[in-house]
Amino acid sequence: MFIDRHQELSFLDSLLTREHPGPAQLVLLYGRRRVGKTELLLHWARNCGVDFTYWAAVRENPTMQRNRLFARLLNTSEESAPAHRSWSSLWDAVAGLLGNKKHVLILDELPYAAEADPAMLSALQHAWDQHFQHSNLIIILCGSHVRVMETLLSRQSPLFGRMTAQWHLGPLPFSSLQEFFPKWTVEERVAAYAIVGGIPAYLNWLNPAHSLTDNIRKVILSPGGMFLAEPAFLLYDEVRELKNYMAVLKAIGVGHHTLNEISGHSFLPSTAVNAYLSTLQELRLVERRLPVTVRPGERGKSRSGHYHLNDAYFRFYFHFLAPFQDNPLLNAEQILERVQKDLRAFIGVTAFEELCRQWVVAQGRDGKLKFTPTAVGSYWSKRVQVDVVAIDWDNKELLLGECKWGMDKIDRQVARDLINEKTSKLLLDLPEMGKGWKVQCVLFGRKGFTDAAKNEMHDTGGLCIDMKQIARVLEKVEL
Repeated sequence: MFIDRHQELSFLDSLLTREHPGPAQLVLLYGRRRVGKTELLLHWARNCGVDFTYWAAVRENPTMQRNRLFARLLNTSEESAPAHRSWSSLWDAVAGLLGNKKHVLILDELPYAAEADPAMLSALQHAWDQHFQHSNLIIILCGSHVRVMETLLSRQSPLFGRMTAQWHLGPLPFSSLQEFFPKWTVEERVAAYAIVGGIPAYLNWLNPAHSLTDNIRKVILSPGGMFLAEPAFLLYDEVRELKNYMAVLKAIGVGHHTLNEISGHSFLPSTAVNAYLSTLQELRLVERRLPVTVRPGERGKSRSGHYHLNDAYFRFYFHFLAPFQDNPLLNAEQILERVQKDLRAFIGVTAFEELCRQWVVAQGRDGKLKFTPTAVGSYWSKRVQVDVVAIDWDNKELLLGECKWGMDKIDRQVARDLINEKTSKLLLDLPEMGKGWKVQCVLFGRKGFTDAAKNEMHDTGGLCIDMKQIARVLEKVEL
């Protein structure tokens, strides 16, 4: 089942009709493991109407890699394909074989080939300059080693300046979960989004015929299952000192977000932790967040940064599962009991807040807010924390939002706290103590609002947005 990826497919389709700098294309498509790169490329290639060859490098010697690739191009067995002693020889043969035919060549898991023979990239660069850039060949370089793939764009890479397009493939949007779990309620889909995010492989591992609780019990907590081994598996190919990286991730997962806190909890020196965090950010597993009110020109030098896990399953795993992985006395039912106890709060501060911010972005983009935000995020200081903040510096406009994933309707006191307390404390941290700023407040509630809360918000020009309204915008369906 192939789901969504409309933008990505449109991008790939555009490669077939580009005429500048020529019909030939050298494209980089990369992203973390499990995000669906291979599935996307094969789905597109099978339906694009152009002959294609798909080859995935594996960890073997370069001669065997070349032999498998040329056999694929010839559509013959590896035993029948002629051997090539170098990549240069292979690319010359490919150029002669394809001539000026329209053809798509997908080179997957490229880092394995470059690792086996560093001359591979130089040979490809020479072949591109001499043969392929003047042809009708579309070459797509694909890989899961994010850092390695991004170095192909750097000045140190033999392919620097040759790429004609690039695409970093991210997770699927929340709206895609409707197709994976059509019989689940929107609240169940939000919970699933909090646990596995939009990673297609993880969504496929869950069973839509079972409840979310049964999936946690039977799939995620299953001994020997992929979920429990996944974080170490993803990191294994990317980093050395795996135990230290896992220690840093565990520290963030249980709620330590500053450099000093992470260092203290992981029992690692701050200089080492800083280096580990830098690598984890490159891998897009960790992000450094700043209060959205930090001006763009000041973000690089701000010391207000907090480190958060950027991957939904990593957040779930290191919050709920990692602390108990080494405890043989706990069985799956006991861990499930602990998950169920804290899951509601976890969903509230992860997926629900994220979806509320996405709602603000979507409404702002569609011109349905009082102003168009230039930045959307959250805010924290010693005085106050605000879940959702949208800002327009030029026109001094703010939107402040409070998110509640509880089982009760939001009452008047929550509205008053946002309108009076939180707003005034945040304004104190703005230039000139927020003088001249216009503020709109928004309550985001899972179960709706009391009449008193609605009246309080209405009287001040605020909004009350429930989960159904969020879903209408993000899932584009009527509930």
